[in-house]
This record gives sequence, structure tokens and C-alpha cells, in this order.
Amino acid sequence: MAALSKIPYNCYEIGHTWDPSCVHSAFDITRGALEVSFKIYAPLYLIAAVLRRKKKDYYLKRLLPEILWSTSFLTTNGGLYIVFFCIFRKLLGGFYSWSAGFGAALPASYIAILLERKIEICVSRCRSKDGLKGFAFSALKFIVGKEEIPSHSGTAEHISTICKQGPRHRCCKHHQDNCISYCVKGFIRMFSVGYLIQCCLKVPSAFRQMFSKPSRLPSLFYNKENFQLGAFLGSFVSIYKGTSCLLRWLRNIDDELHALIAGFLAGISMFFYKSTTISMYLFSKLVETMYFKGIEAGRFPYFPHADTVLYAVSTAICFQAAVMEVQNLRPSYWKFLLRLTKGRFALMNRQLLDVFGTQASRDFKGFVPKLDPRFTTVLPPGLPQ
Repeated sequence: MAALSKIPYNCYEIGHTWDPSCVHSAFDITRGALEVSFKIYAPLYLIAAVLRRKKKDYYLKRLLPEILWSTSFLTTNGGLYIVFFCIFRKLLGGFYSWSAGFGAALPASYIAILLERKIEICVSRCRSKDGLKGFAFSALKFIVGKEEIPSHSGTAEHISTICKQGPRHRCCKHHQDNCISYCVKGFIRMFSVGYLIQCCLKVPSAFRQMFSKPSRLPSLFYNKENFQLGAFLGSFVSIYKGTSCLLRWLRNIDDELHALIAGFLAGISMFFYKSTTISMYLFSKLVETMYFKGIEAGRFPYFPHADTVLYAVSTAICFQAAVMEVQNLRPSYWKFLLRLTKGRFALMNRQLLDVFGTQASRDFKGFVPKLDPRFTTVLPPGLPQ
């Protein structure tokens, strides 16, 4: 029954142990999340703009607003979490096993995703009824090339008239290359993209070490991860394109079934870059696509705002784990939360949460925050009576 009981501590004793003021603590989290979020989204949007060959007008008018809107998403999520953390404590008169994590994160995440969805890029990414349209569709089009995106325009006869000489099937849309050079060029292009992306991601840390440890600078260009991402993207594209071309030659038609087979075989490229994040993202897009296809066929019901609720609940579950049982949270996600809050997530007084039986303080080596007795409802252990 410990999980259903309530502990009578205030939000200073449990949550924002670095400052007794709820307002100041919320400001600290919001300010830190704003800084970190901008550092995350700025290079991502810049790299995406370069890869998509955006025009000058985009950089002058749209790049910064899009960065700021996405930055506001993470900032709102982090800032409102500590706000609702304090609100729930005041409303409930203490903390239940669910209120410090899930309860506070649920409304914060819901409001944050609603805010992000005000911009077009997030609407297409989070709510697209056309499955892969939006962000994922653009990414797929960039990786495999527009030639492999299903299209109902044109005919095989028209294509055959504009194809140049070479080993190229009449149904192939890569008019400037034969099938062999088409696959080779795809590998070289995406290998270069993957290599450059990894290099760009390591630039900030390399810049900090430029003066303290200049001998480590060559690792920026010769790091194993750089080549692994390049090999993954390059082999994925070449296998996908090669399989698609081969099936056109064998079946003498261009069929959407080819994409299913080619995508399955291209998945072998994950051996070069084993990423659970990429795998789970692709799987989620598969489920999403199949679901929306089912809606179009009239076999599945459509629930308005279901994706928003799903995001809020999923994020709240992750926050619940981060508060009550960090040992069951993915290390990368825990590091991300620490980065987003400037390390303050680790300052929670989890020893007081051990009463719920989740071993909340197991991975914190007996950490006990130094609290000001003037702002505590119950004297912490070790303080004079």
C-alpha cells in the first residue's frame, strides 16, 4: 500500500532543492532549458537547410523563427514540469507515487506539444494524416532520392523516350545515369552526408578542446563514428536503389511492392550503425503509416488529437521513470534530461521517495541535498532538532 500513500513533504524538500522559491526554481529550469534547446535545434535546422538547398530567403526570414518555435517546445516542456510539480503538491498537500513524475509531466507535455503544433513543420511531423508526409517524407525523399518516390505521373513509354543509352530499364526514372552509376553515386553522396553530419556534431566539443588538448583535433575527422554513419547511409541508399532497379529488370514493371522488398534488404545497413533510436523511429513511422492507410480504407477509426495525447502520456511515463526509478530509464534519455535542466534533475531528494518501494535513490550514492531548515516541513535526517 506504500504506492498509494502520501508523503507530507513540500516541493522544496523533494524537487527544487537548490532554491526554496517555486518561482525562482521554475525560472532557473526555464532559462537553462531555453539555452540548451537553442543549442540543440540551431545546428539541426541549419544542417537540414543546407542539405535541402534552401534559398537565401529561407535563411533570412524563416530559419530563426522555426528554430525559436522548436526551442520553445522543449523550454515549455521543462519549465512547465516544475510549475505543475509545485501546483500538484499544493493541491494534494503532499506527494503520491504518481504525482511527482507522471502527474506533473502530463499537463506540461500536453501544453508543450500544442504550442509546437502551431507551426507548419510540426503539424506535418506530428499530425499528418498522410502517413509519411511532412518531416519523415522529406527525409526519405532526400535520402533515397526523388526518383524512388512513388509517382503516378508519366508513363513507361514516355520514360523510355527520354532515357539515354546504358543499362537502364525503361521504368527507371534516373534518366541521367545508368543503373550501376546511379547506385554508386547514391552511396558516395549519402556516405559524404553521414560523415559530414557526424563531424558537425563534434565541432562544439572539438572547439572547446582546441586550446587545452589540440592533439585531439584530428579525431574530429578520423573518428570511427563518422565512418559508421556514412557507411550506414551510403549502404542503405545503394542497396535500396540497387534492389529497386534489379526488380524492375526482373519483373519488367515498376511496382510499389519493390519499395517494400528494397527497404527490407536495405535494413541490413543497420549493422554499420546500430542505433536503437533510428530503429524505433522507423518502426513508429511504419505503424503510423499502416494505421493511416487503415483509416483511408475504412478499417480503423480516426481519433482526433490522439497523437497529442499519446505524446503527452509517453513523455509523462518517461518522467515518472526519471523521478522514481532512474535505473529503468535509458541512459541516453537520462543524460538528455540532465543536460536540459543543467544537472538539476539529479538534485531531487530521492531518498524521501524510497518509501514508495521503487528504489528511487539507488543510483545516487546516498545523495542528500543541503536544505535550509527554515523552509522545510519535516527536519531532514542529520539536522539538529
